[in-house]
Amino acid sequence: MKEISRTAKTKTKKIGTEKKRRELYYHGMMFPGMIFLIIFSYIPMIGIIMAFEDFVPAKGLFHSKFVGLKYFTYLFTLPDIGKIIRNTVVIALGKIILGTLMAIIFAVLLNEIRIRFLKKFIQTIVYLPHFLSWVVLAAVVVNMFNLDGMVNQTFSSLRLPKVNFLGNSHVFPGLIIGTDVWKEFGYNSVIYLAALTAIDPGLHEAAAIDGAGWWKRVWHVTLPGMLPIILLMAAMSLTGVLSAGFDQIYNLYSPIVYDTGDVLDTYIYRIGLIGRQYSFGSAVGLFRSVIGMILLLNANQLTKKLTGQKIF
Repeated sequence: MKEISRTAKTKTKKIGTEKKRRELYYHGMMFPGMIFLIIFSYIPMIGIIMAFEDFVPAKGLFHSKFVGLKYFTYLFTLPDIGKIIRNTVVIALGKIILGTLMAIIFAVLLNEIRIRFLKKFIQTIVYLPHFLSWVVLAAVVVNMFNLDGMVNQTFSSLRLPKVNFLGNSHVFPGLIIGTDVWKEFGYNSVIYLAALTAIDPGLHEAAAIDGAGWWKRVWHVTLPGMLPIILLMAAMSLTGVLSAGFDQIYNLYSPIVYDTGDVLDTYIYRIGLIGRQYSFGSAVGLFRSVIGMILLLNANQLTKKLTGQKIF
């Protein structure tokens, strides 16, 4: 019996050693990415020190005067900070909610197409905007939605009043949300398409035999089957509530629409880099990052509670 147990232990050790040896290659493949992450993500975190200093570039990070929470206190005394946070949350939530709905609807409808060529063609066309930079797409949006653009020309031909999409503070947030959803919903639908393939076709067949039409099958079979993924993606999206998309807004907004279009990212850019208030800009950025981390931790617990799975 002792010899058998020794043999079993020896085999277990050999299997463990071989498994570690196989995994070593995967760790080696991850190593360049980890180096890249450390250099460009973790080392720059030293700059957080600026948020607690009167930073002077000539003196450097470690010789500027330490002022503690001075700039965080100043942040919450600004008359515009509440409006900027509100703009950020409204635009970010609009993108998350509408983008998720559009991605789910598109995935469900695309899954119903049985002609393979047509399905691939539609996927390619809808995915394409995701891979284009907002520097390029902003020019397209401006040409379409300015006062002499295609959209307003269509309004004029229908004898409708023109709309100043890019210069009206009430309309601008809707334009930002709508164009972002148009750019991203096709690519975001990939995950939901994968979730649809995991649903047992037998459930649809059973529902059809019971007399359920297409809509009832979607409502009672498809959506419940996708629910864990939907909740997981929604929880992960919460971390971006204070990040409304700098590149898009920066390329489309102007001082005319600051009232509803200015968000934390653009505010940090204007104050920190253009205004050269490096310490204050760092304080605002750190505030946003801390809130994002808190939301991520809460989203992780919420996801575990609702789906039984963790984000990390």
